Amino acid sequence: MHLRRCLALAVLALAPWAAQAGPTLEAVRARDALLCGISPGMLGFSHPGAAPGSWEGMDVDICRAVAAAVLGSGDKVKFVHLQVDERLPALREGRFDILAFAASYTMSRDTSMGAQATVVTYYDGQGFLVPTASKVRSTRQLRGKPICVTTTGSSEQTLQEYSGAQKMGFKLLRFARFKEATEAYLARRCAAISADATSLAVIRRTQTPLPADHVILPELISKEPLGPLVRRGDDEWALIVSWVVQGLIAAEEHGITRANVAQQAASNPNAEVQRMLGRSGDTGKMIGLERDWLLNALRATGNYGEIFARNVGADSPLGLPRGLNALWNHGGLQYALPIR
Repeated sequence: MHLRRCLALAVLALAPWAAQAGPTLEAVRARDALLCGISPGMLGFSHPGAAPGSWEGMDVDICRAVAAAVLGSGDKVKFVHLQVDERLPALREGRFDILAFAASYTMSRDTSMGAQATVVTYYDGQGFLVPTASKVRSTRQLRGKPICVTTTGSSEQTLQEYSGAQKMGFKLLRFARFKEATEAYLARRCAAISADATSLAVIRRTQTPLPADHVILPELISKEPLGPLVRRGDDEWALIVSWVVQGLIAAEEHGITRANVAQQAASNPNAEVQRMLGRSGDTGKMIGLERDWLLNALRATGNYGEIFARNVGADSPLGLPRGLNALWNHGGLQYALPIR
C-alpha cells in the first residue's frame, strides 16, 4: 500500500501541470468584460480620451492588453475611476479585477493590504518640482524650506524619512488631496511640491501656464516601482496579469509590433517568438488561456515600447525619457522572463 501511494505521488509530480481557472478569471469570462480600477485623471497613465466615455494612458493600455489576452478583444474593458484613498479598499472589496492606478509596489501593500504585485510597468521615484525662477537646482537648496505633500499614499512618509536622514529640516505642508497640494504650490505657499516624478511631470504639463517655468530636480529620494495590482488569494489570475506584461516586454525585445505581429507569427523562425505567438506549443494552456493570448494582446495595444512611447514617452505630451524603463539590453531595467 505504501509503495503504491509513493508511485502515485511520483506520477503526479511528473505529470504536466495545467492552470485551472481561478475565481477572477471565471468572473471575467462570465460577464465578458474586465473591470479595471484607474485614476480619474492622470495624463499619460489614465485620462479621458477624445471620444466621449473613452480612456487613454499607460495603465489603460495594460488593462486593454489583459482583456484582449483573456477575452480576445481589448475593447472588453469597463473602467472604474476612483480616488487615491479608495483604490486598495475597492480592490479588496472586489469592485474590479485589476488595479492599474500608478500604485507603488511596497512590502506592506504586497503582504498586508489584500493586494498582490504582478510586474513593474514603470520605474518611478519621488522627487521635487520647483519654480525655475527660484534658482533651486538641488534638493540641498531646499533645507529648512516648506514642502507641499499629500497625506495619502506614501509620499509624506518618504519625505519625513529623507528629511530626517539627511537633516533637511523640511517644514511639511500636508494636504489630503493632490489637487489641494498642487494649488498650494502654484500659489507659492511652499518652495517645492514633492511626489512621484511622473506626477510632477503631469503638474508641469497640465497645471502651469508655461511648463518651462518649473523644473523637476534631478535627485530622486525613493524607489517607486509602479504596476498593476490584483487581489491576493487568486494565484491563477495573478499569473495571467504577470505574463501578459512579460509578453509585452518580450515582444519589444524581439521587435514584434502591433503592425507586424501577424507577419512575425507567420514567418519569424525564432523559437521563442513561435511559442509567444501560439505557433509552437501552447503557452496559453499554462495560464488557462487560448494559445493566441499574446497575439491578441499585441494586436490590441502593441508592445511595451509602443505603449510607453504614445502615452508618456517621445510621442506623448509628457515626453518623458525611457531612462530606467528602457529594455535591459539598452541600459534599462525592463527584462522579460523567458517564455518557454
